[in-house]
Amino acid sequence: MIDLVPHADGVILPVRAQPRARRAGVVGEHAGALRVAVAAAPERGKANDAIAKVLADELGLAKSQVRLVSGLASREKRFLVVGLTREQLQARLERRER
Repeated sequence: MIDLVPHADGVILPVRAQPRARRAGVVGEHAGALRVAVAAAPERGKANDAIAKVLADELGLAKSQVRLVSGLASREKRFLVVGLTREQLQARLERRER
């Protein structure tokens, strides 16, 4: 299960990054975090931007609603999903799995 944390502006979503993958997309779960693969290399923020785009696309959000809050140079990242409650984000994640 993904450890979603409520925040004043939305929900914190933990992400395990997988840069330089063949295909971009959500590939599962890892230790309470959503695993996201991107083709971009982890340099100059390219992978972080690509992860934000994948999350926005997969969750049906505007890219401006997904912001990196920690883990700039780490595989373990935390993104703020703005404008959703914990329950709403959980429902979108479950819908995506089907």
